[in-house]
Amino acid sequence: MTTESVTAEAGRDFIRDIVQADLSSDKHSRVVTRFPPEPNGYLHIGHAKSIALNFGIAQEFGGKCHLRFDDTNPTKEEQEYIDSIQADVHWLGYDWGTDLYYASDYFDRLYDWAEGLIKAGDAYVDDQSQEEIRINRGTLTEPGKNSPFRDRTVEENLDLFRRMKAGEFPNGSRVLRAKIDMAAGNINLRDPVLYRILHAEHPRTGTKWSIYPSYDYAHGQSDAIEGITHSICTLEFEDHRPLYEWLLDKLPVPSKPRQYEFARLNLTYTLLSKRVLTQLVRDGHVSGWDDPRMPTIAGLKRRGVPPAAVREFVKRIGVAKANSVVDVGMLEFCIREHLNKTAQRRMAVLRPLKVVIENYPEGQTEELEAVNHPDDPAAGTRKISFGRELYIERDDFMENPPKKFFRLSPGNEVRLRYAYFVKCTGVIKNDAGEVIELRCTYDPATKGGNAPDGRKVKATMHWLSAKDSVPAEVRVYNQLFSNPSPSAANFAADLSPESLEVLPGARVEPLVASDNSGEVMQFERQGYFVRDKDSAPGKPVFNRTIGLRDTFAKEVGGKG
Repeated sequence: MTTESVTAEAGRDFIRDIVQADLSSDKHSRVVTRFPPEPNGYLHIGHAKSIALNFGIAQEFGGKCHLRFDDTNPTKEEQEYIDSIQADVHWLGYDWGTDLYYASDYFDRLYDWAEGLIKAGDAYVDDQSQEEIRINRGTLTEPGKNSPFRDRTVEENLDLFRRMKAGEFPNGSRVLRAKIDMAAGNINLRDPVLYRILHAEHPRTGTKWSIYPSYDYAHGQSDAIEGITHSICTLEFEDHRPLYEWLLDKLPVPSKPRQYEFARLNLTYTLLSKRVLTQLVRDGHVSGWDDPRMPTIAGLKRRGVPPAAVREFVKRIGVAKANSVVDVGMLEFCIREHLNKTAQRRMAVLRPLKVVIENYPEGQTEELEAVNHPDDPAAGTRKISFGRELYIERDDFMENPPKKFFRLSPGNEVRLRYAYFVKCTGVIKNDAGEVIELRCTYDPATKGGNAPDGRKVKATMHWLSAKDSVPAEVRVYNQLFSNPSPSAANFAADLSPESLEVLPGARVEPLVASDNSGEVMQFERQGYFVRDKDSAPGKPVFNRTIGLRDTFAKEVGGKG
């Protein structure tokens, strides 16, 4: 990447400005960033913003980005999450190379440094309960109270801390706290907990440890050990920065990284709280972490959202210093914009209504040519089969239509895409009075969709051959929440009953049914769809990635 292009990239947000200034002043010779997830759940689209920022900056400025797992709480961590996080980062288009690390890589060094804090009089073992510590920490307007164990001798603290490490004490009976200032205006400096007792088997260190470092203690020191130059965090860590810097100043760390905070991603109709997402899965509101309604990266992937669209979305919303809420419509726009250019067109009938063309010869079929992409001649064409019996969308027929309904109705003529003009001549109903079949005639002279006599029709409809189309299940996904600002405290009340509609009787082109590529297709006039992992031989399943930008679903007329 040239200097000119790097400079252009650096002007896009305040963090890139900082990075560029640090390189220009020789404060750093090479940029090193990191993405440090906790392996206690699946990543969501908010993490995608952080991933794109950290890996993007490293790429743009010729540096590198580490993937480091903050695995300091073994009771919530699983290998499943570690594997999913690595898959998600790769899916988004980024790679850490050989720079894969874990906070647990540094447990021995972190422990030794904790003993150093005790010896320097900067840490002590506290026997108060978690509740007592919380109460005595004070409030934003009232200072905290010193622990009755704050003035223990260095020797006593070292002895207790070593016995904590040896596993002598039960969970919650003691913690190691930094000795800073219980009257500090910043509550994070009121003797924060550095280590807690936790008798739990760790995915990587097994039963070696009975004590585990807090996030605040492990995070900054891990950055320092790895030589991170720019530790980029979301705004909720801004008040933690003084503690981050206090620890770096007190400990014999090999480098002094600097923390910078940016606004996290908030989306309308979306909750990104890990607690809420976990509960959605555990309570069965969704089918799993990769349910296509979930804002997880795994959910977006299963829904067919292209990683390039996520990257473009993150680029468009930018990096700011103040929190705000982004309209989910911006994400949807990026998805549609990308898929409109890349997705090949196919035909599918989601809610089939049978049509019999009475003047078309029985037993006869013909192949018609259909384009794969109207804006890309290089995408070529495909053959679709036409015959006497067809399926159309049930919504494309009305027996008693309003004035501006231009699709099929008794006596009305429409165009079947790539095929002929057809006119409805009869309606067949069941005993309940429901329309179950239409009788039509076609004009053989209109093959290809135009009439030699110049007559016009006001609607073009998609269709499928009854004989050659393939049954399929189609899942139409909508927003999980009906409230644009769903409540995290009572999220179940805001769940939309229309977030998923399953259509078991849909029909698709044979080419659609046999396509196992995983590529998103546009079902013409319906939206963008992708094959789901639940598909089985002879039983394909398709997820709707997103609907079309057109107002097809918003008004009765104009569908054509």
